[in-house]
Amino acid sequence: MPDVLVLDFMRASLLAALLVGLAAPIVGVFLVQRKMSLIGDGLGHVALAGVGVGIFTGTEPVLTALVAAVLAAVAIELIRTLGRTSGDLALAVMFYGGIAAGVVIIAKSPTGTPANLNAYLFGSINTVSRNDLVTFAVLAGIVLLTTSLLRGQLFAIAQDEEYALAAGLPVKTVNIILSILTAVTVVVSMRVVGLLLISALMILPNATGQALGRSFRSSVRWAVIVGVLSAVGGVVISFYADTPSGGSIVLLTIAAFLLATVGLALVRLVRPRAHESAEAHEHVHWDDCGHPAVPHGDHVDYLHDGHRHASHGDHWDEHGQHHASPHDQDGAAATPERSTT
Repeated sequence: MPDVLVLDFMRASLLAALLVGLAAPIVGVFLVQRKMSLIGDGLGHVALAGVGVGIFTGTEPVLTALVAAVLAAVAIELIRTLGRTSGDLALAVMFYGGIAAGVVIIAKSPTGTPANLNAYLFGSINTVSRNDLVTFAVLAGIVLLTTSLLRGQLFAIAQDEEYALAAGLPVKTVNIILSILTAVTVVVSMRVVGLLLISALMILPNATGQALGRSFRSSVRWAVIVGVLSAVGGVVISFYADTPSGGSIVLLTIAAFLLATVGLALVRLVRPRAHESAEAHEHVHWDDCGHPAVPHGDHVDYLHDGHRHASHGDHWDEHGQHHASPHDQDGAAATPERSTT
């Protein structure tokens, strides 16, 4: 049985999987917050048309797919912003037209084969070249850097777009940037996960992270851990089991989600909750909102209306009444995650 690290194509595939496992959940967390979980599927359909153009013209399919996906991402956000009743129809035409065009163009290309099509749709560890790896590394770096710089604004807008707009945030610009980041992530992932399965790696690790995390920050950390382990593990499994890498990766993410869900359910049965749910507040916490953030164990409590509120997975909990003290004001100097209560 060969060592996966001895083969050049496996080293490239594992590095690509690592990049995908890092980038996809970080972008996906904001798509989940905006209830746009399946947008990656649509962009994947359009990206296939770009792949077809690249194969047909003899140019680099990664670059042509990137152009097609980015243009589609901007168009999607503009259609969403206009909010016209025909928006859903326009998106359907774009998505289904993209995958249909991709299939036809690849079939008519001199070098187009069903194997090529399956490799892009469902992923293939044999298709990651050194040039692809360099391109993916650059694109993944852009995704990680941009989401890190705009994390607070992305979260605030995803939680309450109207409030963010009233607060003076550049909502339209940030939304377009998020759409473009999603398109870039789709292209980074297409060789390993496949264009039809990339949404699963954006969404499922975040679902697991929300179940395991006690705050937004810890949820994202769990999502990245699950994403990386699933992507790298899926590539290794696909090598030894001779299965499509995309399918293997997605099955691992599903297994992680089911294990986390069942495990937490069992824990709740034997250990009752030690806290009470907090009342809802229509407010977005961020650096300049004026509410102190106090470190509390592995998470942050926000002092709001005399109460301490903390994010626990998909809900907020009451950590008791509290009167502000000089220590709390010092604690507020730490940069909190932007969250809602």
